[in-house]
Amino acid sequence: MNERGPVVNALSFDLEEWFQAEVFAPLISPGRWGDMESRCEAQADFVLGVLAEYGVRATFFTLGWLAERRPALVKRIAGAGHELACHGYDHTMITRQCREEFDREVERSKRILENLCGVEIRGYRAPTFSITKDTQWALEVLWENGFYYDSSIYPIRHDRYGIPGAPRFPYIVFEREGRALWEFPGPTMLIGGVTLPAAGGGYLRLFPYAWTRAAILAAHREGQPVNVYAHPWEFDRGLPRVELPLVSSLRHYGGIKGNARKIRRLLDEFRFAPMGEIVEKLERAMLKK
Repeated sequence: MNERGPVVNALSFDLEEWFQAEVFAPLISPGRWGDMESRCEAQADFVLGVLAEYGVRATFFTLGWLAERRPALVKRIAGAGHELACHGYDHTMITRQCREEFDREVERSKRILENLCGVEIRGYRAPTFSITKDTQWALEVLWENGFYYDSSIYPIRHDRYGIPGAPRFPYIVFEREGRALWEFPGPTMLIGGVTLPAAGGGYLRLFPYAWTRAAILAAHREGQPVNVYAHPWEFDRGLPRVELPLVSSLRHYGGIKGNARKIRRLLDEFRFAPMGEIVEKLERAMLKK
């Protein structure tokens, strides 16, 4: 059943190497990254091919580290009409940084992307959604660095991230001097008063497609767009295997085999656009009220 209606959802991908996922942080140090097999080009090409097939543009939250090493790939993404946004420099969680370190990193990463592609970088997503209750100072830093929107707050309980009770749909999270920073939170479903994750990353891979679809339709009934996100490595059937604890292994590798089918179904059933365009539309609608 095709559910293409008036609500346009945001579609985004976190562009990083497979070995930069947080689950590998204790096992693969940055000093070893140069020795690891790079698979980001093939992974990104698969995603770009699917998007081109459906005529959909998305947002790519890109690491500065990767942009320095794969400039042609990043330029190709921008040249295909997709939105470039910032994912930090080397996937360090904000919870491991002080304000000054984060400020330097985010300024550096934004500058790398802007100089590379000659476009304004307006969006940011923290590695592992690491704007939490204890790191909300990062929002002011983003505002100071000229960002227009953030997508780092997940309004759920999780062992690594989340701000339970935060708004579930896009809102202004910081404002000063007449300029606002918007927040586009991680996708969720409200069941019996409990906010549960849906429609992105491991939740897209591991949960049945019906869960993602139901979350999107529920948001649409409220007139709200959904933030659907993934990583290009989550479609890579040849993803290198690293020995992990059982639960971590299931979280990280589970569902990859069927994930391409899920993203195609989403693109077939729902409407999508880059996140920055969705935020602009929401801001225009708010100003008209």
